[in-house]
Amino acid sequence: MTKGKILIAEDDNDINHLIYEVLTREGYTVTQAFSGTEAKLHWNNEAFDLLLCDLMLPGMTGEELIAEIIAKQSASIIVISAKNTIMDKVDLLKLGASDYITKPFDIEELLARVEVQLRKTTTEESVNESLSWQGLTLSTDRYNAQIDGQDIRLTAREFGILKLLISNPKKVFTKENIFSSVWGETEYIDENTVNVHMSNIRSKLNKAKPDRDYIETVWGIGFKMKN
Repeated sequence: MTKGKILIAEDDNDINHLIYEVLTREGYTVTQAFSGTEAKLHWNNEAFDLLLCDLMLPGMTGEELIAEIIAKQSASIIVISAKNTIMDKVDLLKLGASDYITKPFDIEELLARVEVQLRKTTTEESVNESLSWQGLTLSTDRYNAQIDGQDIRLTAREFGILKLLISNPKKVFTKENIFSSVWGETEYIDENTVNVHMSNIRSKLNKAKPDRDYIETVWGIGFKMKN
């Protein structure tokens, strides 16, 4: 089992690869992004325990990326930047960053700060709300899903759908219900959007537990958790 999943958002190739190699050697699972837009794509489609974020990123600045993430969920974020004034640090911490490291940085200090943030996440998770349904458990702050202790990799949309269904397992949710709740939009345009995500969820759950069907289709109405 890995120590945690970390996303690096850093456009400097040398720094990005250095951090990647160091963290990987320490046992972390690491994903690299070299622009703000690439980092946003990874974050929205995978579940991470920590973001290491530069500020001067192409496509989307680090400040914009952090603001978008924090607006949707709590997250552990360490800023790594050449900006070194007190106000720079204060502004980023107020924006939602968990910690701030100034470039150039010492690798040992970076590792220590990463360990501290992940330890905080683990401690908070132990008292955080979780949702369970017949062996399937969702940890709502980390977008983490497990079946009988086995990790299930879900995108943010897939997690949102499962969270909605498990939160009220006896209720039948229409596709319109699901779309408005998970996508946050009132106008439902393409019903295939929900169908594709539901198919992906079923496939992932079935792979983890082939003898169990967790989601029931109520024909002509929608979906619910299956008893």
